[in-house]
Amino acid sequence: MGARCSKFSFCWFHSHLNPSVLDSSDQENGGKSEKNLWPSFSEYSLEELKAATDGFSSDNIVSEHGEKAPNVVYKGKLENGQFIAIKRFNKFAWPDSRQFIEESKQVGSLRSERLANLIGCCYEGDERLLVAEFMPHETLAKHLFHWEAQPMKWAMRLRVAYYLAQALEYCTSKGRGLYHDLNAYRILFDQDGNPRLSCFGLMKNSRDGKSYSTNLAFTPPEYLRTGRVTAESVVYSFGTLLLDLLSGKHIPPSHALDLIRGKNYLMLMDSALEGHFSKDDGTELVRLASRCLQYEARERPNAKSLVETLMSLQKEIEVPSHVLMGLQHETETSTKPLSLTSFGESCLRLDLTAIHAILEKTGYKDDEGIANEVFCQT
Repeated sequence: MGARCSKFSFCWFHSHLNPSVLDSSDQENGGKSEKNLWPSFSEYSLEELKAATDGFSSDNIVSEHGEKAPNVVYKGKLENGQFIAIKRFNKFAWPDSRQFIEESKQVGSLRSERLANLIGCCYEGDERLLVAEFMPHETLAKHLFHWEAQPMKWAMRLRVAYYLAQALEYCTSKGRGLYHDLNAYRILFDQDGNPRLSCFGLMKNSRDGKSYSTNLAFTPPEYLRTGRVTAESVVYSFGTLLLDLLSGKHIPPSHALDLIRGKNYLMLMDSALEGHFSKDDGTELVRLASRCLQYEARERPNAKSLVETLMSLQKEIEVPSHVLMGLQHETETSTKPLSLTSFGESCLRLDLTAIHAILEKTGYKDDEGIANEVFCQT
């Protein structure tokens, strides 16, 4: 059999077959990639979550907020192998279980690739727990303030700001525009190195024993006056995050604004970025931060405006986030080898005799006569 026949037959079968015939692993997932399936919101039992965290072992704590608000986040693993993040509130939070359930379900109805989505909750006795997708590559604070191997690249900092703005715009479009204590610890990185906004800050009625911010220097001025969080308050906090991204430090807004008004904005820039960003980009991001930090809430931009401004600043958009972040990335093919059916293996080997036998056995009918032409060519 000539090379022309082998090439023609393979191309014909490849173009006429459903991919699930070749890949049995796809058949196990209903013909869809597991990566594209959003987990549905569920109610978990306390026993399930205890088992997932080895009895809420301190070894599984990934975040802790201190004595004033002892709400702890644990890493857990369900029986099906799925990793989860579990936020366990102190016993005085959410005294009304109905309010907790209603709020959890509302936040749990959101699904976005820009969020670390809420996938469940637990309410038994005094226990109030939230269950979210687990993000394996830690927080923005870790990569921005406490980096070890390399500082975060300028293109990645711009991407973080853009993705965060998209997350806020999505939440606003779904009627969840209020976000509590937006800071660098609320931005998490998924398995692909993409930044995601933690869903925990969307729980608007949580009585966790602390104010809007753990540091009054970063608290929106209107919250200090009224004690209320507004959509404009969230934009103010977004402005403080832009300062973080610019400087690589947690700089109080008042100090940053003094530098900006004095046209000394270059003093804000992270020294590790020297020579790696354009002056125009830096100026534009400083200008946006300044707008977000306006004292009068009505003078700040909205989430949609943030997205539009940051979209035009994006760099190296073809480079995956894990590459920009310098993170090791495990692809699906390396973690789960492709499992072929016998028909798929025959196609891979270009074994026309075996393919023909399988087609005959399954009663395949070729109305166009194409297969017959393939097998008859030599």
